[in-house]
Amino acid sequence: MTFTIIMIVCISIVLGIAALFGMAVHKGYEYNHTVDPLPDEDHIKKEKADD
Repeated sequence: MTFTIIMIVCISIVLGIAALFGMAVHKGYEYNHTVDPLPDEDHIKKEKADD
């Protein structure tokens, strides 16, 4: 009787952790990665002139 209860609790914990892991991975793949735009040429020339 107690072995059955312990097995049910263990399996439910494992399934819960697997579900949380799956949700985290899914959320990571949904994230929209963006790249910052390149600086303008005028901005680069101004920085070189300041040096």
